[in-house]
Amino acid sequence: MTNPATFARLLAQCPLVAILRGVRPEEVEGVGAALVEAGIRIIEVPLNSPDPLASIARLARACGADALVGAGTVLDPADVGRVADAGGRLIVSPGTDPEVIAAAVAAGMVAAPGYFTPSEGFAALRAGAHALKLFPAEAAPPAVVKAQRAVLPNNVPLLVVGGITPDRMAAYRAAGADGFGLGSAIYAPGMTAADVAARARAFVSALGQEHA
Repeated sequence: MTNPATFARLLAQCPLVAILRGVRPEEVEGVGAALVEAGIRIIEVPLNSPDPLASIARLARACGADALVGAGTVLDPADVGRVADAGGRLIVSPGTDPEVIAAAVAAGMVAAPGYFTPSEGFAALRAGAHALKLFPAEAAPPAVVKAQRAVLPNNVPLLVVGGITPDRMAAYRAAGADGFGLGSAIYAPGMTAADVAARARAFVSALGQEHA
């Protein structure tokens, strides 16, 4: 199964992406295990974290086929190859950089760039993006997602990132969001694996309540 197909399958199972900004290599395996146990199977380590490639390598080895691991805050196309060499299969960026997207696609990785306007979203798709990350969601309420969903292709996953809490997901889902990127709401430096597990379970539980 290709990485984009794996991404789509895992997102359908649990539409949450854990963003481990600031995680350290010596703690990443415990944090990753807590996320996988809670049901979150897509994990990114931002490249502005301490020794991120080491964390990605450890996480990819530890999770194996149980999770899709990759990098966030990817700003330089040259970093795509480094992430791939570390075992990463996902490239997430804060903005719409066609060169980063193209590098990820050429490497067979999942390209999930950030965007904010429809123009940026379509530019990302022309460059080959597999998913779109609406960021920052603090400035994009569900009404914005609904309006954008009316024009963006339905087969492209739209993930909302920024300020997401368990009680905010239902409104975004109703507006057409396919998933969420979770940053400091699920992990911040200094948290234990048990802290992360508790927060992860709260988000997964909130998703279940949408269908109750």
